[in-house]
Amino acid sequence: MFEHKRKHIISRKAFYKRLGKNFLLSSAIMMFSILLGIIGYHFFGNLGWLDSLYNACMILTGMGPVNSMDTDAGKWFASFYALYSGVAFLSILAGFF
Repeated sequence: MFEHKRKHIISRKAFYKRLGKNFLLSSAIMMFSILLGIIGYHFFGNLGWLDSLYNACMILTGMGPVNSMDTDAGKWFASFYALYSGVAFLSILAGFF
């Protein structure tokens, strides 16, 4: 993906093209992750759409849950979404830079 250390540095245009492609890929992963969280919190956690968005964003960025889950399905979803979010957030950051 990147040039070898013995090769010349790529042009500014090629660098910005690579940066843009990485940004688009990272944005797509982030949007998919947020959408997954919104849908899961809404249907499994019985939260409204705005609260679901808020919880998904807070978990994805590592801040922690906002609302407690009252149902078993909500607790299962929140557990697995938190594990997924930890990996996804680090992957998004690594992919962008």
